Amino acid sequence: MKQRPRIYYTETDKALMWDRWQKGDSLQSIASLFGRNHSSIAGILSRTGGIRPPQRKRSRLALTMSEREEISRGVVAGQSIRSIARTLGRAASTVSRELKRNGGQRCYRANKADQAAWDRSHRPKRCKLVDNRALARMVAKKLTMEWSPEQIAGWLKCTYPDDEDFQVSHETIYRSLFVQARGALKKELLQHLRKKRAMRRSRHHTQKTGDHGRITDAVSISERPASVEDRAVPGHWEGDLISGPRNTHIGTLVERHTRYVMLAKVNGKDTETVINALIKQAHKLPRELYKSLTWDRGKELADHKRFTLATDVDVYFCDPHSPWQRGSNENTNGLLRQYFPKGTDLSIHSQAKLNAVARQLNERPRKTLDYQTPADRFNQCVASTH
Repeated sequence: MKQRPRIYYTETDKALMWDRWQKGDSLQSIASLFGRNHSSIAGILSRTGGIRPPQRKRSRLALTMSEREEISRGVVAGQSIRSIARTLGRAASTVSRELKRNGGQRCYRANKADQAAWDRSHRPKRCKLVDNRALARMVAKKLTMEWSPEQIAGWLKCTYPDDEDFQVSHETIYRSLFVQARGALKKELLQHLRKKRAMRRSRHHTQKTGDHGRITDAVSISERPASVEDRAVPGHWEGDLISGPRNTHIGTLVERHTRYVMLAKVNGKDTETVINALIKQAHKLPRELYKSLTWDRGKELADHKRFTLATDVDVYFCDPHSPWQRGSNENTNGLLRQYFPKGTDLSIHSQAKLNAVARQLNERPRKTLDYQTPADRFNQCVASTH
């Protein structure tokens, strides 16, 4: 079998790769633009952990090519350094340094000097987490507690509002993890991120599709009161199941106002089993804090009328193929995959284990709550009901 010739990608090709990667395209779809397999470009994108390298730019203070040509002409004409500097509107020391760096007046060549300056400037900026090891240790500790980079960055800003030395952006944390050449955070910490992948994905990337059945007498989400939509009032929940092999599932519930999470152990996906588990969870809460439940079109809630009869909780159903209508729950399901990876048997986890995981999620600061925790917000709601 004849081997395909090796392809050398131009800077323009690489720019196109990064543009498509940032738009959320898959490796294979990008590779197909060049008639290649995904492995052909994976190496290029993985060198910086899937994070696009910043475009190099010359400093506005640096000598330009035309200025270097003017220096070269002045040297050939026998002009003094001060005279050349006056012509350029530069300090004499700038011209003197330029000549010394590039062979002196006898050997100075504008093209070679310009290329040498470009090569010398290729020095990556030191990462803040490299310079401040105390901050790096603090970030590493929070990562091991399963905090996300965004939660860490928000918590630092709230904890050290007047000390920029102990503030760092979530993007810097991600770059320090995915671009190991920075030497700021150990690669092992990647396993504590919610998405355990070798390269950082674009936020536009998705592989989710919808495929749900019909529910008899379903009340559409369009009939849900406006007070539920704007999250102004506590007590309205979103629910779903996350699934594993061999018909194993976990029920997930999220309160829209506080983002408080509850998890329910279920022994199957049939509607009787799921409804029984949801009724049991509902009876743990004050009536004022469980007024409605929004679910997708999964058949596990086919017996939703029995749930409403037993709990007095109204049930609303999302439109088909519209997971964003339960945005808080979808986000939470993504977080839970850090604890319950896809492809693992979910039946091995006890209700006590599920409660411990929910507690850990509820004690994390959330950006949407101004970096308070769901537990704090929910407890305030509980206190107000008494």
